[in-house]
Amino acid sequence: MKFTTTEKQIIARFDNEVTRARWTDWKWQLKHCITDMETFEKLMGVTFSPEKRTRIQQTIDTFPMAITPYYLSLIDSDDMENDPVFAQAFPSEKELELLPCDMDDPLHEDTDSPVPGLTHRYPDRVLLLVSSTCAMYCRHCTRKRKVGDVDSIPDKAEISAGIQYIREHPEVRDVLLSGGDPLMLSDEYLDWILTEIRAIEHVEIIRIGTRIPVVLPYRVTDNLVQMLKKHHPLWLNTQFNHPKELTASSRWALARLADAGIPLGNQSVLLNTINDCPRIMKSLVQKLVYNRVRPYYIYQCDLSMGLSHFRTSVGKGIEIMESLRGHTSGLCVPTYVIDAPGGGGKIPINPTYLISWSTHKVVLRNYEGVITTYQEPDSYKPVYCDQDCEHCTLQLKLADADEYKATGIERLLCDYDDSYAMSPEQPDEEEPAQEMQEALSVQ
Repeated sequence: MKFTTTEKQIIARFDNEVTRARWTDWKWQLKHCITDMETFEKLMGVTFSPEKRTRIQQTIDTFPMAITPYYLSLIDSDDMENDPVFAQAFPSEKELELLPCDMDDPLHEDTDSPVPGLTHRYPDRVLLLVSSTCAMYCRHCTRKRKVGDVDSIPDKAEISAGIQYIREHPEVRDVLLSGGDPLMLSDEYLDWILTEIRAIEHVEIIRIGTRIPVVLPYRVTDNLVQMLKKHHPLWLNTQFNHPKELTASSRWALARLADAGIPLGNQSVLLNTINDCPRIMKSLVQKLVYNRVRPYYIYQCDLSMGLSHFRTSVGKGIEIMESLRGHTSGLCVPTYVIDAPGGGGKIPINPTYLISWSTHKVVLRNYEGVITTYQEPDSYKPVYCDQDCEHCTLQLKLADADEYKATGIERLLCDYDDSYAMSPEQPDEEEPAQEMQEALSVQ
């Protein structure tokens, strides 16, 4: 890959000796993160007014800034104020405008935390915070209260306590690692966490929530991918919010992860002036699917402190969903959700396709506005459920079904069955009488 024009400009202001190898070194990127206005102005070739610098500094003093050189290079300096990358990365004085509805912990993650760093809200899954640092501090982050706070960095003892909680709760089958960003941990440390969780018998799925493919794709190294491959079934959800973020480098990182057999999902946040446009969101989800990333959620922006300028109306979200369902493949259509304040969990919000409902018919409409009916079956009699599963007439066979069972002469010919004789009267009987077993010596 060659340097882009913007990359060349930024590199020249950094150091003319920066090579492609250095630029794509994720540790170099972290070391040169932009954390102050002076460096930002120098690298972008802009100068803020004294009044704006004062207001922005007040924001940084409350909510720190950190932007990777890579993500900085995506900003259009000629139209910075309208740039979707700039809006997600650079502080705004609007972050200090707090509304009565703003909350420090709107999702009650701390309230639903039986041990520090772990949230157990849903019956079969938990959220484990393993890091409080990110490659970039997104301005719309719902955990602004924690990210970048040195006092909230989870240590090994805290993470171990969270893992012990999971061991002691067999109902937990799904563990989501989040933060901060789990991929900011070293390969070795993350490997240890994944190994400890994977060793818990009742844990079926491990998920990682990360924005690394968006803001620091060079972190997706061969070593990282090889380590992650050891812990299947492993899923990874990222957060692309605008088509502009799907660069050659980010697509390269996604391809590496997908080629390693890691299913990829995307959780976009609906953000005012950034992606609150049906055409933008349609382009985004289609590009994601093209890169083997399943659009999973579109989040209504949370009621966290300082996010009011990012929030859109719910009606805008419904409008976007109307522009997706039927207008592109179902694989491209995410679920639009509000993560309910007070720890209510994710509530799906959809356009209304069911118009009316009677005893024998339902009236429906499609994406074009065509109204149709569906005839309910007259003969359907639902099974009365009294919770007595042991005597239920439905086949409640939760174990895997036998994929194949050889019978007759085929049973004697196959290599995976030790039988070498059979009774003509009972060729397929699975458990013949004891005397027959002895006579025929069926093993």
